[in-house]
Amino acid sequence: MNKYQFNQFLNKAKRNISYYLQKIPKVTRYLLLSILVIFILQQFINLNGMVLQSIDTGLFNPLQLISYAFLHANFTHMFFNGLAIWMFGSHIENYWGEKRYLIFVFVCIIGAAVTHLAFSNANVIGISGLVFGILLAYGMMWPNRVIMLLLPPMPIKVKYLVMVYGALLLYNILMSRDDGIAHFAHLGGALSGFLLIQYWRKKPPFNKKDKSKKKSNSNIYRVK
Repeated sequence: MNKYQFNQFLNKAKRNISYYLQKIPKVTRYLLLSILVIFILQQFINLNGMVLQSIDTGLFNPLQLISYAFLHANFTHMFFNGLAIWMFGSHIENYWGEKRYLIFVFVCIIGAAVTHLAFSNANVIGISGLVFGILLAYGMMWPNRVIMLLLPPMPIKVKYLVMVYGALLLYNILMSRDDGIAHFAHLGGALSGFLLIQYWRKKPPFNKKDKSKKKSNSNIYRVK
């Protein structure tokens, strides 16, 4: 391959990457790029100040309620979180719109952090709390949609996948497993996402206030 052919190859690759990036909804796209860039920075720079620290350590900073989510322990941790955000978050953002989805993202991230701080003294990183919130939201909206799992490679309806993850999460919490995984953060992300959706729907534990408003928002939660 000569220099001209190599430049052609690079230009084509750039166009392809740009094309596929543009197909990802804006909030999801920037979220994925953010966790990738910060993961790369982690390899060269000490970013411990972004880790969610226990309040009683004296190192806690309110900004950590968000910043912790953009750090990851290793490539596998980041990759599978990013894959779930891309697979499920993209559909939700396209359906809800950027503004509503962005609110949901921050509520799940902060909700996961607050729940973890309430029940654990361990430091925590990772955006898995949001992933659990996204998975629950996807299951609420498209429960009968069939997806293909990677491990094991088998088709499954989303509602059953959510049930399995929920059961495993509760099992790990009840068994108080010290496995280095922030199970309470996962619970907090799912719970805060669920409560936000219920608030938008004006359903329990929130009261129905305006029937016309409920009707105007009904398309956001319609089962496909």
